[in-house]
Amino acid sequence: MKPGMAQWENTIVICAANRWDTVKLADRHMAERLSAHAPILYVDPPVSHLTRFINPAVATALEGPRLRIVAPNIARYTPVVPPKPMHPAVVRSTERVIRRELRNAIAQLGGDVRAVVSTWLFVNVYGFLGEQHRVYWWQDDPIGAADHWGASAERLAAADERLGRSSDLVVAVNEGAVERWRERGVRTEFLPNGCDNESFVADDLDCPSDVTLPHPIAGFVGHINSRTDLSLLEAVATGGTSLLLIGPKDPVFEPERFRRLADRPNVSWLGARRFEELPPYLSAMDVGLVPYGSTEFNRWIFPMKTLEYLAAGLPVVSTSLPAVRWLDTPLVSLADDADDFARAVRNACALDQSAALVAQRRSFAEQHSWDERAARLAELVELI
Repeated sequence: MKPGMAQWENTIVICAANRWDTVKLADRHMAERLSAHAPILYVDPPVSHLTRFINPAVATALEGPRLRIVAPNIARYTPVVPPKPMHPAVVRSTERVIRRELRNAIAQLGGDVRAVVSTWLFVNVYGFLGEQHRVYWWQDDPIGAADHWGASAERLAAADERLGRSSDLVVAVNEGAVERWRERGVRTEFLPNGCDNESFVADDLDCPSDVTLPHPIAGFVGHINSRTDLSLLEAVATGGTSLLLIGPKDPVFEPERFRRLADRPNVSWLGARRFEELPPYLSAMDVGLVPYGSTEFNRWIFPMKTLEYLAAGLPVVSTSLPAVRWLDTPLVSLADDADDFARAVRNACALDQSAALVAQRRSFAEQHSWDERAARLAELVELI
């Protein structure tokens, strides 16, 4: 593969937190919209030689060449590294392999690098690609995530500090994180998550055949894990509103309690659906839920689903996360107590869903598009 310098000049290398072919999250949304400003090399998180034999999804990702064109102006690279790549005794070997492979990938593309945008805490990807900008894309609080990720808080904190201080710029999804980095003397800009509005603006979609719940239906789309406050979902179902859950479930998170919730007659858990499959399910809902508990980890997140529900024209009920409060809109009802949350859901379902109100929600989501977020990042790395 040798497309040549003309196409790959000023490449943005995104060392992503998520593989290109998994659930479509912020990394891929940003890459797709940023490709309007510069060519993108999207680098999957490194996988070991053994993982591909254990995890069928990873094996599929490694079929064919590891450097390939996946969209106009976007190449994807999947680095394969030694087993246990982030173990303290192995991570330096992982780093050497990735540095060599990324240099080869840029050489094959035949371009040069404008910026490296990294989410990787333990692997240093700066300084060997000739980049002009080094950007730490701060998406989650590593320290608060220690239990969630099953890692050492001390090691995560040290890696977070190293990456921030070795970067020219930190872009953070949370205003609190911006303030925290600026207090440390690090150049930091606020770059909240955005919304792929066009994917959700659809009316009169047929209800999916696997949605058989009676209306009104409160829906949650996302990973069901330690971020999720099950008491809020239980209260919604107990209050008589149908509950539609879409997304993968962490098997170690409250297995018996979740099973009891999912077995209720007015609750349906459908498991994971691809991003492209979501619009009909959102169209079947009467209200979208953001049921994240008041934890240290959650106070630093920016849930994309809040904006995606609005883009689908839905009212939203959320806990009072700082990121949701930042949106500062009456289109999202806030409640933290389980009974208050269930009451807010019932009130949202009772709203007159006029065309004007639906349009107001969609208009609000459009103000927070991924196009706008990508243009801001392009500006920060001096592409526009």
